[in-house]
Amino acid sequence: MSEEFVLLEPEDQPGDEWEALDVSDTEADRIARRQDREFNEFRERVKNTEQFKLQASVFDDATLAAVYKLVQDGYVDAFGGPVSTGKEASVFEALGGAAGERPEPGSAAAAEEYAREVAVKVYRINSSNFRQMRDYLEGDPRFEGIANDKKAVVLAWTKKEFANLKRARTAGVRVPEPIAVQRNVLVMELVGHADDRARRLSEVDVENPETAYEVVREYMRRLHRAGLVHGDLSEYNMIIHDGELVVIDMGQAVTVHHPNAGEFLDRDCENVAAFFTRQGIDVAGADLRAYVTEPESGSDSDQ
Repeated sequence: MSEEFVLLEPEDQPGDEWEALDVSDTEADRIARRQDREFNEFRERVKNTEQFKLQASVFDDATLAAVYKLVQDGYVDAFGGPVSTGKEASVFEALGGAAGERPEPGSAAAAEEYAREVAVKVYRINSSNFRQMRDYLEGDPRFEGIANDKKAVVLAWTKKEFANLKRARTAGVRVPEPIAVQRNVLVMELVGHADDRARRLSEVDVENPETAYEVVREYMRRLHRAGLVHGDLSEYNMIIHDGELVVIDMGQAVTVHHPNAGEFLDRDCENVAAFFTRQGIDVAGADLRAYVTEPESGSDSDQ
């Protein structure tokens, strides 16, 4: 398999690690409590589908309320099958809606937008690893004072992944584009297709590992300069599709001010170095860390 691994161009102003993220009640929370007539009809319609019967443990009433709000707001038009299913979250293929700025009806842009496939990631509140999630949330200045219960942690985690994806893309890191978030439901770009999914780096024969390594280490540096550490980076959290290397699973990413950020970065560097060493490249975790944390030319730390 031969790929070029073209780097994504960064945007300006990747973000502020101290920005506050709103984790208060959303409209989906209010819908879940209100249980209005339209939502009840929506809930019954969804519960009667074969997809719900297969994934009933994912779609509790509050999650259905979040999906209902995303449909009402035009982010999702129709659900497809599951792309992946894990203990903490399931990812579904869906047809994206035309929320926000709508192109001229009948235009090529309109047809492309309405046909866009998206990924809908649903975190399970009851079965998520509450304690592990708290380890990544505690110490993050964006989530100080979060309630100490499973629902609050999972909802914060979902918003955290959305915020991390936005910041990573602004910094020029190729990650799935975040589209919308409601409660424990995240809508984002679908990389690949459900019936032809993008392959993890661990699953492919990397014919040009030197180029792939250069892209990975540059993305790690860009993340760090944007104030983020992935926290679980390895060949299992990177995928390849259409000549692009894409970093995924950004939920656990922490700011560089997190008390365990250094430890998480060391682990990321060791994992990445170990994978590319097996590909025949002479690379050490310490050297990778030095590259990732090198100050930008002309920064205050260089004065």
